[in-house]
Amino acid sequence: MGNKIRLGIIYGGKSSEHEVSLRTALSIMKAVDFDKYDILPIYVTLDGNWVKGENLRGILPEGTNELRLTNGAVSVSSEVKMEQVAVSRTSPIFGVAQEVDVIFPVVHGPNGEDGTIQGLLELANLPYVGAGVMASAVGMDKWMMKNVFAQAGLPQVKYVGVLRSQWERDQEGIIARIEQELGYPCFVKPANMGSSVGISKAKDRQQLIDAMMLAAKFDRRLIVEQFVKARELEIGLLGNEEPITSVVGEIVPAKEFYDYEAKYKGAGTELQIPARIPSHVAERIAEMAKIAYCALDASGLSRADFFWDEENDQLYINEVNTMPGFTPFSMYPLLFQEAGISYSELIDRLVQLALERHADKQRNVVDAEELE
Repeated sequence: MGNKIRLGIIYGGKSSEHEVSLRTALSIMKAVDFDKYDILPIYVTLDGNWVKGENLRGILPEGTNELRLTNGAVSVSSEVKMEQVAVSRTSPIFGVAQEVDVIFPVVHGPNGEDGTIQGLLELANLPYVGAGVMASAVGMDKWMMKNVFAQAGLPQVKYVGVLRSQWERDQEGIIARIEQELGYPCFVKPANMGSSVGISKAKDRQQLIDAMMLAAKFDRRLIVEQFVKARELEIGLLGNEEPITSVVGEIVPAKEFYDYEAKYKGAGTELQIPARIPSHVAERIAEMAKIAYCALDASGLSRADFFWDEENDQLYINEVNTMPGFTPFSMYPLLFQEAGISYSELIDRLVQLALERHADKQRNVVDAEELE
């Protein structure tokens, strides 16, 4: 490794969170210290093509449009030319393995934070920021994640998991089960989407049908959750096997729930950091978040989301996001900013955690004959 850390940023991707990923990548590029890092942009188009740019070397793009690299020469600025090094759907990761020291993948949603890119990076034997294959895959699938949390003894709201094929085959039976076990209102979600994409609140049977139809457009695995009158609280985690936690924040949505518009376009949503909650609630959230983090075998960073039924002083874990939003106004960096860790310092720490985790994995014996 030279004097500078060569940081590759993979962004874009084939998902509805493509735009979010571009914003995240741009935010990181603008926040890093170019005395410490050289940045290599690697763009995954909506069509699944991989396009690599030249090292930025301190020259920043002005906006996300400049990050949409295409065939041929495309400028990130007037001084930096981008070139396509991969055609069709062939990843250039193996080709750039000697050009980077660590990868920061910020491709959100399916084919990004679900273990797929992580698996590719494992095959290339490259250090990368964030959770590994297993934690990413389980953390992306809300249904599977709930199974893990149940095994860890963490309290959750009641839920029903439904396959799209089951819904299409027996709508009446599925509706009857949801009405009996959960009642109205309830939330319907695709199991494998982030940023609240495809999520609806159903208050009656017709809204439930509409919500199921919408969620089924995004995933074959659906999850329906019982509504609980509660406050939405979130906490950040940073670390590998012994994570630290941020302060607790609260989401006060202007709408009925914290949807995509509220998350990424403001839409009147208020983020209270730190949350105005009793100390025992904050302590319990930190404790539960660490249990969930370790149960998933997460690493690097995560954001854990909770429901707090204030009237009954009951906490429920909602989910752990293994690649939380990382834009300047996203909850995760704001939570750690309140805890005294700046955005730029977060990036530094995440890179070091990635390198440490990779070094630890290199200790694994891969040839059994070495033990003889």
